[in-house]
Amino acid sequence: MTFLSMVVAQIGTAFAARTERASLRSVGAFSNRPLLAGIALELALAAAIIYLPPLQRLLSTAPLPPHLLLVTVPFPFIVWGADELRRYLLRRRAARHAPPVRAAGETG
Repeated sequence: MTFLSMVVAQIGTAFAARTERASLRSVGAFSNRPLLAGIALELALAAAIIYLPPLQRLLSTAPLPPHLLLVTVPFPFIVWGADELRRYLLRRRAARHAPPVRAAGETG
């Protein structure tokens, strides 16, 4: 359970790391196909580690029942959401401290 929790939390980190300040909505959550392929591969490898008997014996894992799998579903959204909030606060702070934009021909 700990292993899978860390894997799915890293999915949120992967989405959050795509941009320093812009929101994920402005970048596009599904615009990076290599990232999506990497996440699919990561989930497939995690499933193999958890559910394939040879890997269970090698890595001392055990199959997880569905109700425990559901516990991990919000983790990527929590991680991504926390970083999205951080980026929003950075953008707001930068906008507050930015010099005012002057209209063309305005002096002053």
